[in-house]
Amino acid sequence: QVQLVESGGGLVQAGGSLRLSCAASGRTFDSAVMGWFRQAGGKEREFVAAISWSGDNLYVADSVKGRFTISRDNAKNTMYLQMNSLKPEDTAVYYCAARRENRIAARRYEYDYWGQGTQVTVSS
Repeated sequence: QVQLVESGGGLVQAGGSLRLSCAASGRTFDSAVMGWFRQAGGKEREFVAAISWSGDNLYVADSVKGRFTISRDNAKNTMYLQMNSLKPEDTAVYYCAARRENRIAARRYEYDYWGQGTQVTVSS
């Protein structure tokens, strides 16, 4: 099992920045690919970004490309999401996810482990 804990969410004004962290514990070698998803009220959970074990392969959703940056530090078993130029439509609960297979994926069912989520609220 892999346990994932997100942190770094909060309230920020439009145009501001936040950095989310996702700390992994347990069988961390089972977190070959890690990703971020988000879910706004009344909407489906959507893919944000994913990163391979080495960090060489990245995939970022068009809606956040150029504003959000995903990274990971395997020595610390931690993944990050740097969010800049935030917009009110970025308001959501952000979830960290991990999958055992080392292949980038963007669908919820492709991920094996999930965190509890952290709220990000962007005010206009």
